[in-house]
Amino acid sequence: MEVHEMEGVYGTTGSAIRFRVCLKNAHGKYLGVESQQLKGVGEVSYWKVEKRKIRLAIVGAGNRGQIYARYAEENPELCEVVAVAEPRDYTRQLVAAHYRIPPHHVFTDWRELAALPQAVADAVVIATQDRAHAAPAIALADRGYHILLEKPMAVTEEECVAITEAVQRNGTVFAVGHVLRYTPYSRLVKRLLSEGAIGEVVTLQHLEPVGYWHFAHSYVRGNWRRADEASFSLMAKSCHDIDWLLWMMPRRCTKVASFGSLLHFRPANKPPSAGSRCLSCAVEPQCAYSARKIYLSRVQQGLTGWPVSVLTEQPTVASVTQALETGPYGRCVYESDNDVCDHQVVSLSFEGGPTATFTMVAFSEDQCIRKTKVFGSLGELRGDGQSQVSVFDFRTQQTTLYSAADPSLKTSLAGHGGADYYLMRTFVDAVASEDPSKILSDAQETLRSHMVVFAAEKSRLQSSVQDVSW
Repeated sequence: MEVHEMEGVYGTTGSAIRFRVCLKNAHGKYLGVESQQLKGVGEVSYWKVEKRKIRLAIVGAGNRGQIYARYAEENPELCEVVAVAEPRDYTRQLVAAHYRIPPHHVFTDWRELAALPQAVADAVVIATQDRAHAAPAIALADRGYHILLEKPMAVTEEECVAITEAVQRNGTVFAVGHVLRYTPYSRLVKRLLSEGAIGEVVTLQHLEPVGYWHFAHSYVRGNWRRADEASFSLMAKSCHDIDWLLWMMPRRCTKVASFGSLLHFRPANKPPSAGSRCLSCAVEPQCAYSARKIYLSRVQQGLTGWPVSVLTEQPTVASVTQALETGPYGRCVYESDNDVCDHQVVSLSFEGGPTATFTMVAFSEDQCIRKTKVFGSLGELRGDGQSQVSVFDFRTQQTTLYSAADPSLKTSLAGHGGADYYLMRTFVDAVASEDPSKILSDAQETLRSHMVVFAAEKSRLQSSVQDVSW
């Protein structure tokens, strides 16, 4: 540790000398002004940390990358976006212009960023497609960048292990986008269970209702529709639910079994008179998954954000209509080339006997608003997935209501019940203070939860119970 300047308070009552300490670590990174409480002569009377402003590079500037980048826009005193790597010209130029990124920090490929002789940022947000996570994560960790990696960590066990080894050998502040851990709601549930509000946890039930049109958009017509192009749906959609469930349970998972299938979105279920594309289909007005309803109706109302923004760079009625006439999002959901499960159940067994179940289902009115029930030896906990938790106590036969609502939260990072905001706030804080313990799941714990997801999919495919050794 290199000391550059001092200021503080020395001495006895009535006599003092102020000083300050500015510190740099072995990598030359500024840590701030620090001090601590005095108890006697010659000791420092205060200890304060002034956080440095973090420089962020965005690798993959699609929907998720732009959402995370907005944290810098809303909190310019804490961080700034100084570089972007994105292959699509329009999106790259849009982000570069919005954040006033200098041309020499604007790249078409993350490899250009990694090849620079000096790091241009403190941390990177990697939000590329699922199958393009491992290579940039490993390379940029080796170049000294701290990393926020969008979920999933990677799509193979080997890549997940390689990423974990890379961040561990480099001392990287590392977080995967398991956003569900970071909400006040989740922290409330975790605290109540840890404090024994329902006694010993016996079993937990957790539901993720994806939403009927959301599933059709992303997992039937969209980028995550095929396991060989992205990943299986439990990993792509629900790896952070499995991670959340493992976090809530107080013991290690030892066995997992899973069942599920692609039940509905198949050619056999196509109505006899339906066409191949929604805009020219005779039964489209009666179809729940009509692309006209999902996309055109939105843009006609002036709603040009997600999911419409995925179809075309500049959404208008004309451009969205053309995309539906020629692109994948206008296809009949029963004639797509999708192959991932539209529903899946996972059963987990933990050391000592507790159990848990997780259900992912496409066919719901709610869109990603989780529901949880936890049954304990002394009570039952129910959570609405947003802010409200109830606990019924067997001893008193009384129900206590808890709220995790945060009325002061004002942010555009409202996805996942505000979890996107809380994750970014935690990550930026961890990098600024160089304290990886602030991340709620380190690389090893994240690897472990991914291995449970891989085991669940093996169980589904092999009709077997899988041991979990991680």
